[in-house]
Amino acid sequence: MGVVFIGDREVGKTALATELANARNEYVRVTNHNYEDLKALLYDAGSDRFRATTLIDDRTLEIEAKLPIGVRKIEVDWIDTPGEIWRKSWQEDNPDEWRRFLDSATRSEGIMLLLPPYRECVAENRRLLQTSVELDDFITKQQWCNRFDRWADFFSNFCPKARHIAICMNKADLFCDVGKETEKLAYYPHRSRMNWMQRHTYVCNTYFKPLLPQLTEINRKRSGLSVQCFITSAYDRQLLELPWIYLVSYLA
Repeated sequence: MGVVFIGDREVGKTALATELANARNEYVRVTNHNYEDLKALLYDAGSDRFRATTLIDDRTLEIEAKLPIGVRKIEVDWIDTPGEIWRKSWQEDNPDEWRRFLDSATRSEGIMLLLPPYRECVAENRRLLQTSVELDDFITKQQWCNRFDRWADFFSNFCPKARHIAICMNKADLFCDVGKETEKLAYYPHRSRMNWMQRHTYVCNTYFKPLLPQLTEINRKRSGLSVQCFITSAYDRQLLELPWIYLVSYLA
């Protein structure tokens, strides 16, 4: 059993996984990696950013989560892929890496997919959040929807054992009031304001509405398959932990 961790280029996969190992945790703890050591390995202080993944990095994350029924543990295959992996030229130039990735996907029961925010979503909230990001750095809503079709095909063609898929729109701090959303969505073992279905419905209707037809189709095609949508940010621990708590809850 494993979780394939995939996402678009420069969407923040490495930063999110590294931050998960931070000792300042709420309900999720990585037990086999030290945060400082992991950051030193993956972070480039000279450029003040995480190093781009050029080949597939396969690491094991031992994750421990506090659930209402007690502490549960899961081993996750953290398969960090370069953004170029979906280009035909990369697959042809790296056939062994591509085959190894597909083998892992075929065996995996869980998937965590990281998506970037789309341009219109960021633009709508840029003035409210007083951010100075360049809108041209983000793809348009139509491009975002078209790109997701590729992910839907990937689930259908290469993930026959996947039972749970966590789809996350990352960098929430660029498109929403993180504090307000955390207040609504935050997980507490015995007193959460929302259950998983309520969180999914709210996040879908608020942030994933353009993808509702595709999400419905993914669930329709796969018996027992559950797709859960999230918003995540490396700067908000509670939002960061939510998809992992969900996967541990159903795959431990």
